[in-house]
Amino acid sequence: MDRRGALAGLAGLAMTPLLRSAHAEAREPAFGAIRRLDPELDRIVAPDAAVRRLASGFRWAEGPVWVPAESCLLFGDPGRNTVHRWSAKAGLEVFLSPSGLQSPVPAGIREPGLNGLALDTGGRLIAADSGTRAIVRIDIASRNRETLADRFEGKRFNSPNDLCVSKSGAIYFTDPTYGLAEGDDSPLRELPWCGLYRLSPDGVLHLLDRRHRRPNGVALSPDERTLYLALSDEKQPEVLAYTLSAEGIAGEPRRFLDMRADLAAGRPGLPDGIKVAATGHVFATGPGGVHVCTAQGRRLGVIETGKAVANCAIGQGGKSLFLTSSDSLAMVPLVNDQP
Repeated sequence: MDRRGALAGLAGLAMTPLLRSAHAEAREPAFGAIRRLDPELDRIVAPDAAVRRLASGFRWAEGPVWVPAESCLLFGDPGRNTVHRWSAKAGLEVFLSPSGLQSPVPAGIREPGLNGLALDTGGRLIAADSGTRAIVRIDIASRNRETLADRFEGKRFNSPNDLCVSKSGAIYFTDPTYGLAEGDDSPLRELPWCGLYRLSPDGVLHLLDRRHRRPNGVALSPDERTLYLALSDEKQPEVLAYTLSAEGIAGEPRRFLDMRADLAAGRPGLPDGIKVAATGHVFATGPGGVHVCTAQGRRLGVIETGKAVANCAIGQGGKSLFLTSSDSLAMVPLVNDQP
């Protein structure tokens, strides 16, 4: 979920930034805008809704997930090896540091921290650990962690990036090279492709697709018959949709959303994180912001911050959409209640 060229200037930021909380941002004007393309968007995002910044000062905010049991949002800053916790009551706090790689960071690792985050059916945190190059499970209360997978056919993953968890406990995840300092040319690479995978509840790992240069965000439809995949590929800036078999295996993909026009217009970002509401509406980040679409791929509008948006999460009982946007965490209120 980490976009290359736009981040080059961020690499030199200090490792201990001044993080600004909701209290500091409360006096600021609206952050960005909402570009309405279809009247149906008013049923999701009210006409008078505004995007508000909740915190800032991150190197690259990423992978948000709402934790209902704690009434909080967890999100990462992979480059700084940190996961933050935000709640309306307490504001911004550090949740995990280090979040991913627990040892000193070697030169070959660009992003040592956790990236994509999700919850399993037991409320445990499932994370794409870019630093240790693994899929891990973390108990939120104790912070204890265990590795679920770190290799395919004996070869280490590149740098797991984003994931989602099915009702059965199966984990779908992507494995591009963003977390490696030299990317595709890293000497640490053991797999010659960037894969889309499914890790079954019994630990069996399936390679679903190995054809894409930049597989990134993944999400499931409410009925779990469709798997969405974002391609952070300037040559193919698309969101794909795979029909899943009863066993959860992906068939041939179809194009769900084409973002070439937005990229050509110079809007910031690339296809990245995806979330799907209980209604089936898709929130897909991409050039310009979060593209809100029907389940059929018709765009209703774009939630913009003026910066690249890495990912988003539905939270607060379905009443809020949280955005991790470059160096900031933002929120826009939603109309429809979602679980």
